[in-house]
Amino acid sequence: MATEPSRALHVAVIDEELPYPQNSGKRIRTLNLLRPLARRHRITYLAYRGADEAETRAAADFLIEEGITPVLIDRVLPSKAGAAFYGRLMWNLLSSLPYSVQVHNSRALQNAIRQVAAEHKIDLWQCEWTPYGHSLAHVAPGPWVAMAHNVETKIWQRYGESESNLLKRGYIRVQRRKFERFERRMFALADRTIAVSSSDARIAEQQFGARDVAIVDNGVDVAHFHPDGSTRDPHRVLFLGSLDWRPNLDAATQLLDHIFPEVLAQEPRARLSLVGRKPPRWLVKRAAESPRVELIADVPDVRPYLRACGTMTVPLRIGGGSRLKIIEALAAECPVISTSIGAEGLNLTPGAHYTEANSDREMAAAIVDAVRRPEHQRAIARQGRQVVVEHHDWSILARRLETLWLTHAGTDSLGS
Repeated sequence: MATEPSRALHVAVIDEELPYPQNSGKRIRTLNLLRPLARRHRITYLAYRGADEAETRAAADFLIEEGITPVLIDRVLPSKAGAAFYGRLMWNLLSSLPYSVQVHNSRALQNAIRQVAAEHKIDLWQCEWTPYGHSLAHVAPGPWVAMAHNVETKIWQRYGESESNLLKRGYIRVQRRKFERFERRMFALADRTIAVSSSDARIAEQQFGARDVAIVDNGVDVAHFHPDGSTRDPHRVLFLGSLDWRPNLDAATQLLDHIFPEVLAQEPRARLSLVGRKPPRWLVKRAAESPRVELIADVPDVRPYLRACGTMTVPLRIGGGSRLKIIEALAAECPVISTSIGAEGLNLTPGAHYTEANSDREMAAAIVDAVRRPEHQRAIARQGRQVVVEHHDWSILARRLETLWLTHAGTDSLGS
């Protein structure tokens, strides 16, 4: 039986946005780790206001109900589109910092950190994305930990490997080099780095010289994502993910351009559902023009889609960390077909818990096989669920994070 911690801490978390609604993997992870800890510790959450003011208010109200105190920074992050965006990208060439670090750190953020530090005795600071370590390292007093949802250098390396445009590839190479220098510095400065997988932890230690790395895996609410006996349609193929994240957009494009047309050539009754938040207009148009493809945006609950499809496909070529959507799918006993990059960092064995396919041709063949042999895929998914239940329950992972907090908070602090 779990015991109460020996002392209550006051932990300040720094992030780009409030982690609600739970419509992205990062938000899901952050909120599910912090909610149980807010019952035993005081948590202050610093984040920028979102562009959607109504969503920001709803998120703040939700956190307050959960016992987490939001502190909103009066700055909306700049858009990732338009002439001004490309101007900022070019201007960043003169900076030693990666673009995302430069744009996410601001005087307003640093002032908010200083104000919270002046008004409260903070036992521990946590940056919920490594770029925010730039502000914490220069401003926040006391110990701090970096939550590395991804190793960003690895993602930028994969961006370059998949980019065919020479000009874009050159810019990506510059960003990758900047991130390599930046992450080496941040991992050295943080009192502890928390990785989401053993593979990311090895990279942080061996490639970047991180001095103290722990692992808190990604997880799932196994009571929320459970099989309910719904009848699956073996012809329905699901792609699930945030559609404002470049690796997911790359994967969706591969599906539409190469993989699904091959599936349709062999199984004309197949249907592809793209489900995710904030799809760009070009993707909405592209999906509408594709035969037997539907795009469903900003759904409040992904479980009906996980329970109705015959299989979920994860054709990721770019990525880092580990994929929450795979864990959620297997918790619901939804069969998964994924690249090795998509399933990276998870305690899963290809062939036993999911089907691995690393090329467009392999992915199409695996989807066709799943349409024709649905029971085989369901048997694999049932075995995958057992692994998820044993290793990826949020309640276990939250306790692991709490132990790390207690280890690294000031030894003489009792919270405030």
